[in-house]
Amino acid sequence: MKKYIFCLLFLILTCFSVDASQNVTLNAGISVNEVPKTLYGTWRVVAKLDDSDSYGTFKPQSVDMWTLQRTGDIITLSNPFTGANAEITVRTVEGSLIVFSKKSPYDNKTLTDTVSIRLDKNNFTGINTLILEQFSLVDGHLLKTENARYVIKGEKISGENVLE
Repeated sequence: MKKYIFCLLFLILTCFSVDASQNVTLNAGISVNEVPKTLYGTWRVVAKLDDSDSYGTFKPQSVDMWTLQRTGDIITLSNPFTGANAEITVRTVEGSLIVFSKKSPYDNKTLTDTVSIRLDKNNFTGINTLILEQFSLVDGHLLKTENARYVIKGEKISGENVLE
């Protein structure tokens, strides 16, 4: 009986073993290898406020630089203008459509960005949805939530495919 159980366990382990070198999986079940290489590099990003429940909080428009890079299985987005640097979570990759998000806590606030873009060679278009939550300094409960939606356009400045 022990030999039978051991053989069954050995068979299960060998049948379901995974080669970890094939694909590294991000939090949302997306393989790092599914993210198009053209996403990585430095982008000039123009954002125009499309909708908000707090127009006084969010800028009507902005021009930024985003640098997207991969180190191992971690993708980071940094902004040399502001000095911001955050790890992103890739939620969807469907052809040229990429959806990713990042969460940035500071002071008693948390800013969640969800970016949905469609890549087209050295350009992208999309939507950046922001949720700004403010918490009480006394007991940590949520005081206020503010939302904004920006229409964004990106132009690649450096990185793969810029010279094609």
